[in-house]
Amino acid sequence: MFGFLKNYTSPFKLAKIGIMGMNVRNCRYISPYNPRELYPLVDDKLQTKRIAMKYGVTVPVLIGCIRHQHEVGGFTSLIGDRTEFCIKPAQGSGGKGILVVAGRSGDHFLKPNRQKITVHDIERHISNILAGLFSLGGKLDKVLIEELIHFDNVFDGYSFEGVPDSRVIVFRGFPVMSMMRLSTARSDGKANLHQGAVGVGLCLNTGRAVRAVQFNTPVYVHPDTGSDLSKLQVPHWERVLTLASSCYEMSGLGYIGTDIVLDRDKGPMLLELNARPGLAIQIANAAGLLPRLRQIEKLLKDDPRMTVEERVAYSRKHFGVYQE
Repeated sequence: MFGFLKNYTSPFKLAKIGIMGMNVRNCRYISPYNPRELYPLVDDKLQTKRIAMKYGVTVPVLIGCIRHQHEVGGFTSLIGDRTEFCIKPAQGSGGKGILVVAGRSGDHFLKPNRQKITVHDIERHISNILAGLFSLGGKLDKVLIEELIHFDNVFDGYSFEGVPDSRVIVFRGFPVMSMMRLSTARSDGKANLHQGAVGVGLCLNTGRAVRAVQFNTPVYVHPDTGSDLSKLQVPHWERVLTLASSCYEMSGLGYIGTDIVLDRDKGPMLLELNARPGLAIQIANAAGLLPRLRQIEKLLKDDPRMTVEERVAYSRKHFGVYQE
């Protein structure tokens, strides 16, 4: 079933070790703690960026936004002489519709794999985004053009073409579980586990790798680069957790997935928020979410007021694997 859970085949046994299923996630945590009226703040990346900037949270710089088909022809004027940028749908999910441009060669643009694309190719892609080809529910969408993120050199060899990111599940302001998602050739450079990216469970205390999986199966080296995944450790870890924790006040959502990247120059940056984070993070960590969520609920009955720093310190102490 879940690889490390192959000996736990009944719902009773899965519940006993704290594995949370989709029904429990939706009914017990998402529905009560995530007000529906707040979903647009996280489902629309432009709105997420705006509230993040309002709260002083670092996000990738927005070059421009295209809202209508008649604006597509102005794409080249919008980017000017930039050689690097990222195009993404405002309401996309799972990395769909993201186009990364890593350079120029004459009249052509270059993708990270050095494949050449034309201005016409990019304009057609922008038109597809506007038409809702990659958006949630196929709704008409907006196009965000952002400055390209340059991931920290500490991650060299841990990702194939794409930018690695850290997913931190935050419950009522407490980081409860984390993993790093590493793109592969199978995932087409996207940090999407369902498409073949590698998920690396992270110790909440230290940011060190706990376990790695690809398609729910344990792996020990990156399938494309051969890098030893057990040696992966996220630097500036306390800053990563502090940023993730602060998204609780920023969004008003009680159960969220925060996606954070580490830029080599600007440090931790919020990429996006997810009001319905997936459950594969439990596989990457070989641990269930339920015991941690219940522990936080019990804690907040006794001491409901805690600062961001106090919440991060609590999570590192109680949900970590390694002690520094």
